[in-house]
Amino acid sequence: MKTKAVFYHAGCPVCVEAEQMITETIDKNRYDVEIVHLGKDKSRIEEAESFRVKSVPALVVENNTF
Repeated sequence: MKTKAVFYHAGCPVCVEAEQMITETIDKNRYDVEIVHLGKDKSRIEEAESFRVKSVPALVVENNTF
């Protein structure tokens, strides 16, 4: 079973570059990565905050925020 990972970002150039790096380097056999653009999906902001996301880009894996 794959581990869920959520990458939150706001669409800025730094976020987009980080998204590309995450999607290219993360082991897709181990992780199911969901990309969430908070600028386009504002309904997910509260969810991100519940994972202690204080700024973006941020990656949440198994309730651990990076």
